[in-house]
Amino acid sequence: MSELIKIAVDAMGGDGSPKKIVDGIIHNHKSKKGNFFKIFGDKEKISRLIYKKIDESFYEIIHTVNSIKSTDSPLEGAKRGKDTSMWLAVESVKNKETDIVISAGNTGALLVVSKLNLKMIDNIDKPALSALWPNKKGMSVVLDLGANIECSSKNLLDFSIMGASLYTSLYPNNKPNIGLLNIGSEELKGNEIIKETYQILNEKNSKNFNFSGYIEGNHLMDGEVNVIVSDGFTGNVALKTAEGTANFITSELKTAMTSSIIGKISSLLNISNFKKFKKRLDPRLYNGAIFIGLDSPVVKSHGGTDFIGFSNSLDVCNRIVKGNLIEKIKQNI
Repeated sequence: MSELIKIAVDAMGGDGSPKKIVDGIIHNHKSKKGNFFKIFGDKEKISRLIYKKIDESFYEIIHTVNSIKSTDSPLEGAKRGKDTSMWLAVESVKNKETDIVISAGNTGALLVVSKLNLKMIDNIDKPALSALWPNKKGMSVVLDLGANIECSSKNLLDFSIMGASLYTSLYPNNKPNIGLLNIGSEELKGNEIIKETYQILNEKNSKNFNFSGYIEGNHLMDGEVNVIVSDGFTGNVALKTAEGTANFITSELKTAMTSSIIGKISSLLNISNFKKFKKRLDPRLYNGAIFIGLDSPVVKSHGGTDFIGFSNSLDVCNRIVKGNLIEKIKQNI
């Protein structure tokens, strides 16, 4: 039991909570029994859902009736009090009672509550929101995805180091290539902050990553770059565009394969390939964004995902802790 990864779970955040959250815990536990879950929320509701589904030695429920609403502003969420499920979950990782915290709740509130409870890693000015994206060759880490609208070259340099640390925590056998998201691949393109960051990274000899220069939006999925760095405004636009495009392609393919007799015959012949393609674009497989820069790891699950997506984000939690993410950032920064 001492080797279990202790995960603090805000069970009251996101659509369909706490059922979706508890179902995700159960699903995750059935496939991998390497986690202990400290669950924060309405004990009566949670107990009803989890009773006899998981051995009680693998979880603990901390009761609270208060929670942060999805409609709250970040400040309103933080002001709801220190007895909300989100606050208590973050506080548990602050007090070293757990190794990592996860919530599917209000993103802005989670960032504010985390910053109020947790310290920044030394020499890092801003935390970044990062996530995994699929590419032709495997996976990429992308950051920042919306935590910081405006960034300095120092921030983008920090994001590069933190992103590389995250990648090697999740994929310890690979040395990542870093690219700066820009409007062109030529050295002179982009705003002054991007160009200044380019010069810093180009002159920096790091044993932890290779700098690959600029990357344009149409090459994000090529797989030549493993860590894609951007300010939060640009990164969030890229994320939403990629999600929308993936949903559009999947929907259009499904319609085309079932809209005619020939299409139906074709769909029967190609159903296996279509399922593989659809699974590759399934956002549930890549669920789990990470706030990095804080001295304890905080994971944000998508509020609209289902229990399978939440279960996958619990896998991300396990891998982050086992990969010693925080220690890697401290050493590399």
